[in-house]
Amino acid sequence: MMRTLIGILSANRSKTASSAEINKTGDGTSAKSPAAEKSPPVVAPPTNPVPAKPLKRAVVQAPVLAVDSGSDAPGADAVLIKAQPAANKEQCVFMVNRPLFAGHSWWFPNFESAEGSALAEALFSVDGVESVLVHDSTVTVTRVDKSATDWLPLAREVGAAIRGVLGCGAPVIAEKVVRGMPSEQNIRADIQRVIDTEVNPGVAGHGGRIALIGVKGNAVTIQMGGGCQGCSAADVTLKMGIRNSFRKAVPMVGAIYDETDHAAGLNPYFSRG
Repeated sequence: MMRTLIGILSANRSKTASSAEINKTGDGTSAKSPAAEKSPPVVAPPTNPVPAKPLKRAVVQAPVLAVDSGSDAPGADAVLIKAQPAANKEQCVFMVNRPLFAGHSWWFPNFESAEGSALAEALFSVDGVESVLVHDSTVTVTRVDKSATDWLPLAREVGAAIRGVLGCGAPVIAEKVVRGMPSEQNIRADIQRVIDTEVNPGVAGHGGRIALIGVKGNAVTIQMGGGCQGCSAADVTLKMGIRNSFRKAVPMVGAIYDETDHAAGLNPYFSRG
């Protein structure tokens, strides 16, 4: 009986040893069962995945009026015109697909000043036009009725007048204007003199100053600073004071642009649209 019990215990030890040998790897370490291995953590997909490419910013374009080209299927030589009203609603810029006064500009304050310039003469024949500015391939028209908001009816008449003049080959700008155009350097020197001797002394009392930013052809760009930047009367100052001083002292000056960021002034009189 005792011999039989010893045999059973010996057999059990052999089975245990064999099982241990099976659970060891070749290097003598114990192998883990598949169930004992930890599963990799599950990562939830992001709720707002990052796009592969950055999204493009939406650009809001200013409204452009459709001005009839005069043909259902315009050819390569057709006169194409786009009209874009200015923010002040008093003016509208007409962009033509060809130069009108290449590299230069000319301002026509009334019909009398348009003598010999076929384009301005035709535009002043349109009812409601107050003044005309021709610059390179653009025409800026100021209308008489400052309270009107819809430019489309007048824009179509202006577009037809521009197309008619360009179609007949008449001189857009009078020859006397073209011949008498001074050099860019002379205009720069004359405008700077007016700023130093007339304009800045006049606005200095209000803490303002005017700087000449650039001259291209006979077009002048200025910038207001100090008390003039953001002043509610800055527009009147530019129209009635600075422009008049420039044109009186330098009759051949054309377009006069203001690049001041008035919205950044202390008292902005307009905001960016």
